Amino acid sequence: MSQSSIILKLVSLPISMILICLGIMTILGGHITPGGGFQGGAMIAGGVILSVLVYGLDNSPLEFSHLYIEVLESIGALGFIILGLIGLFVSGFFLYNVGTDLLNVVPPTIQNVLHYPDVTNAGIIPYLNIFVGLKVFVGLSAIVIAFAGFKKITEESK
Repeated sequence: MSQSSIILKLVSLPISMILICLGIMTILGGHITPGGGFQGGAMIAGGVILSVLVYGLDNSPLEFSHLYIEVLESIGALGFIILGLIGLFVSGFFLYNVGTDLLNVVPPTIQNVLHYPDVTNAGIIPYLNIFVGLKVFVGLSAIVIAFAGFKKITEESK
């Protein structure tokens, strides 16, 4: 049972949302700015952890089931491995930076306006940042959620 003050509960959810948004921005801009997948994933986990600590595990507005956490962690690990294998098949080296826009998300008109043959110039690095961020976010959040669940079980047994 969480006994936090009403002011803390009122302020923590918007701060959690801001942390999550800043973490997403850090992940998505990690290939051109300081930061990246690990830092962004830790920021997102910080938002979830703040919510769990203030509201408690049962009353947190940001709830994650065990299955949801498992699926997200598996997606992060498989995505990282798949991108590594793409580099392996293209060049013979695991995680080789292919250096192209893999999903063709940059329209040709933008490429022509900016006069770059490859606007991303980062290859698979942005995609790696996304998968690393997902893995770090789930890992750190799962640790705190497990500790909060353990604390709840020990308090109920007393």
